[in-house]
Amino acid sequence: MDSVSVLSEDSRRRMFTFIRRARRAVTRDEAAASVGISRKLAAFHLDKLVTAGLLRARYEAPGGVRKVGRQPKVYEPTDAQITVNIPDRRHELLAGLLLDAVLTEGADENATQAALRTSERRGRELGEAAREELRPGRMGPERGLTACEHLLEAGGYEPFRETPTRLRLRNCPFHPLAEKAPDLVCGMNLAFLGGCLKGLQVNGIEAVLAPEPGECCVRLMPSAPDADRESGPEAAEPPPA
Repeated sequence: MDSVSVLSEDSRRRMFTFIRRARRAVTRDEAAASVGISRKLAAFHLDKLVTAGLLRARYEAPGGVRKVGRQPKVYEPTDAQITVNIPDRRHELLAGLLLDAVLTEGADENATQAALRTSERRGRELGEAAREELRPGRMGPERGLTACEHLLEAGGYEPFRETPTRLRLRNCPFHPLAEKAPDLVCGMNLAFLGGCLKGLQVNGIEAVLAPEPGECCVRLMPSAPDADRESGPEAAEPPPA
């Protein structure tokens, strides 16, 4: 169960915060009172937190004083760490690509060339895996971009369908590192997204550099020959016989 989605519920999140700050095991009654809900409802939320690995539960008398009868269930936080970036950042992906480049750099290429090669390969592998899962058959620009949207949404790019055949990416997962080395990072990003298109086997769409403030530097749009065909007068009607 995803820890972030579990904590999206307000009462659950507030109880979790209360238990973490208590620095001791907390009973269901205490947790319920901390947010003003019933003991039964608190038990439901606490069990969700246990299932997500954010809390652990055991039976123990409050204060360690043993009493006759069944001991109450108490909760305390685990050592799980939660990291949330809004907007999404994927610096671990960038680090992995650079590490692969260093480890596989050939004698006939420099560091930048190796980074672009590993980026394109990783994107192609992701695209191939997505295609294997979807099994979409032949994809033209519109269906291809729909498949790309799902893949890039999972990658933190926040895709936005500008037109049926143009996809803007509202978020740069590699910011702010892209600002420090734009030629390298944006080039790797372009190679990565181009690889995704190749792996998905999307026809008539290409990744191009089109930087906009506050957005990803890459857009997905019709390949030049397709764009010419769509915009030219011959697209409206066939030439006379």
